[in-house]
Amino acid sequence: MKTFICDCGNTLHFENSQCMVCGRQLGFIQEDLQLSALEPMENGQWRSLSNARYYRQCANYRQYNICNWLVPAENNQTYCHSCRLNRIIPNLSESQNIKLWYRIETAKRRLLYTLYKLKLPVVDRKQDTQQGLAFKFMQDQTRYDEFSNAVTEVNQVMTGHHNGVITINILEAEDSAREQMREKMNEGYRTLLGHFRHEIGHYYWMRLIKSGEKLESFRELFGDERQDYRQSMKNYYRQKTPPAWQDGFISGYASAHPWEDWAETWAHYLHMVDTLETANDIGFRIQNDPHAPGDEGGESDLSSVKGIDFNALMEDWASLTIGLNALNRSMGLPDAYPFVLSAPVLEKLRFVHHLITDRDNY
Repeated sequence: MKTFICDCGNTLHFENSQCMVCGRQLGFIQEDLQLSALEPMENGQWRSLSNARYYRQCANYRQYNICNWLVPAENNQTYCHSCRLNRIIPNLSESQNIKLWYRIETAKRRLLYTLYKLKLPVVDRKQDTQQGLAFKFMQDQTRYDEFSNAVTEVNQVMTGHHNGVITINILEAEDSAREQMREKMNEGYRTLLGHFRHEIGHYYWMRLIKSGEKLESFRELFGDERQDYRQSMKNYYRQKTPPAWQDGFISGYASAHPWEDWAETWAHYLHMVDTLETANDIGFRIQNDPHAPGDEGGESDLSSVKGIDFNALMEDWASLTIGLNALNRSMGLPDAYPFVLSAPVLEKLRFVHHLITDRDNY
């Protein structure tokens, strides 16, 4: 993720809705992928100082300050591109849910930024009523048991993907609950943004691989996805991770089924290129060499990953993660990057890289 510059010269971050130096309102322009300072106009409109065009704030910006994206003034939509993908949002009558929803929307917009920068297709349910992309942000349903004087769970929301609809349990936005689940599942890495990147991997398997020419190549690397998914998951949760899973998978969960291997690998690739863009944008260097998905010393641009050799990308990633882990250890924290990339995993990441960089696929 890159940083942005206000009209006053102050550095802005993707989530900002107001410049802390000049006080101007800010808004993200999806078509430009630009966070812009705004000038208030009549009728609730705002003029962007980055392109001089007129916009309205997304309804979720005006009402809840949950979103900071804009809608072009000539567009009759109430919500921005990001918020129009929502099918279900949390119950806002519960005050705690506003905070959780904010965190969820922040992670979702970071995901969308990466997808747009990589020029991946984002097809909503209006464009494709059967398999278009949509999000449901839901919470577990509970019931008060008057006899035992306890609250019991009635219906647990499972985070997952089905035919383009991504469901996120809003407890994943609660740090303590997510950390508890991470420990329970013996996961080295579990984040809200990671969930979005994993589930969108399932979406792009459906759109880019399922019925395309890459399917056989996918099966050669990841395995045959036609094996019984439910039984595979039952086996995984009963036996947990197989011994020496690091030899062939990016995570223990990836060993459960080829679909999960794909989604974990896809998510990891998005982690890599987004972190490399951030490193380049802030001028992070190791041994005087810049580390970025684009040209050395050039402007940070995630879309430039399309023009870089995979081996060069991985060399940058290896040296960057060594630095990240060393910094964390200096602070007495666990490694920021607790992964080992075996040769089979590198080939799977290479497959993802070429799928994304080959424009003919979409």
